[in-house]
Amino acid sequence: MCSVEGIGKKGGMRIGATRGGGGGGGGGASGGERVDKLKKGSRMRLWIIRAATSVLLWTCIVQLTTLGETWGPRVLKGCPSCFSHQDSSVSAIEDKVPSVPARVILPKRVYKNNGYLMVSCNGGLNQMRAAICDMVTIARYLNVTLIVPELDKTSFWADPSEFQDIFDVNHFITSLRDEVRILKELPPKLKRRVEMGIVHSMPPISWSDMSYYHNQILPLIRKHKVVHLNRTDARLANNGQTLDVQKLRCRVNFNALRFTPQIEELGKRVVKLLRQNGPFIVLHLRYEMDMLAFSGCTQGCNDEEVDELTRMRYAYPWWKEKIINSDLKRKDGLCPLTPEETALILRALDIDNSYQIYIAAGEIYGGKRRMEDLASAYPKLVRKETLLEPSDLSFFQNHSSQMAALDYLVSLESDIFIPTYDGNMAKVVQGHRRYLGFKQTILLDRRLLVDLIDQYSKGSLSWDEFSEAVKKSHENRKGQPTERLVTPDRPKEEDYFYANPEECLQQQQYRQLSSS
Repeated sequence: MCSVEGIGKKGGMRIGATRGGGGGGGGGASGGERVDKLKKGSRMRLWIIRAATSVLLWTCIVQLTTLGETWGPRVLKGCPSCFSHQDSSVSAIEDKVPSVPARVILPKRVYKNNGYLMVSCNGGLNQMRAAICDMVTIARYLNVTLIVPELDKTSFWADPSEFQDIFDVNHFITSLRDEVRILKELPPKLKRRVEMGIVHSMPPISWSDMSYYHNQILPLIRKHKVVHLNRTDARLANNGQTLDVQKLRCRVNFNALRFTPQIEELGKRVVKLLRQNGPFIVLHLRYEMDMLAFSGCTQGCNDEEVDELTRMRYAYPWWKEKIINSDLKRKDGLCPLTPEETALILRALDIDNSYQIYIAAGEIYGGKRRMEDLASAYPKLVRKETLLEPSDLSFFQNHSSQMAALDYLVSLESDIFIPTYDGNMAKVVQGHRRYLGFKQTILLDRRLLVDLIDQYSKGSLSWDEFSEAVKKSHENRKGQPTERLVTPDRPKEEDYFYANPEECLQQQQYRQLSSS
């Protein structure tokens, strides 16, 4: 500091003398240059000192932090106020907060894109769910880009929900990026073409194998750049596919198709409320108006209700079967069990009446009148509407697929799942519960049961005989490992892939349970 001040003084004297003398211009300029150089040099040295000090300071901080992590607990072990108390409180908080695994972004699969595939799903939630799995798999093996599927908005349920209203669309796309490219919408040029109606649209043939899509659909995609499949239900065969194809169908179903966080959280809350009161059974009581109108099953309905159901069946042109003999269909096991029949069967199976019975269904046709027997036998009947506040479900009103998604989640978590009809939800939930470890699912043999019920009602069987016959006939119908029934010429009659995706189940566990 002294030397700097001295330089400043000397420089100042020289500058003053120069200004005082008339003939010393050259000497003054030279002195000014030296002063400027000295000032620049001092600034440079100061900058270097500051930089070195910063580096040294950060080095010390890093070293002290490392030493603190290593020796801090040992040094402060005997000081509860300094260390131990804080550590225990942090530990308690960590115990309460579940660890969240880091999200892994899979690498993209690189392939030559053959074009774009658009699909419009038809049917209810679970029919569409299975179709989405098939369409993703088809897109993967055709090396095309899939556009996020469009959901059915024109069926009986008239649900306006989009894909992203039910499923976590971002998870759907990213979780499959190592297999197939999925976009939320077409590229702009192709999108404009489609909006103008310039698109090749068609329904693929039902129960087709992958060769059909390679030989018939792929050339169309290459020709038109984009193809729209306007029907998707049961368009890929249950059997005869490669193991990779079957496993990808499962991966989409069990991993990629995750419901939205809002639906998932509400499902968890319903399960928690049920668990607080002990074990619970989910009864998929498929006895809504649309099911009865479609199937023509009118057992227990009065004349006015029969007329109403018949009018509805004729009102929907895509329900092809119009003239239906309800009694014959019931005896063939093709009708859903009525609530009254269901109450008898649950009692015959010795289902404890202290169990909660969660009804996974829409509005039961006939209301309280038809539910009296079941409610009397099992007083702990509950529904999502009775467990939750109206405000919790307000967002889901008039969105039947979102309501069905909630029931789906609860069905997966139940102690026992019992469907009264083998519709799409019954099949897909059954398969998912197998995947989760062969969770108990009682698959009712309706053809046998209606015969036993009729015998009991007529007095041909005592209660004990009836109950024993019901239990014995269902010993091996509880979701145990079985092989799918394959009937190559009659795919509608064979076991549905999504009800028993045996290729995707844990093989070791499968063999152990099969041999037991």
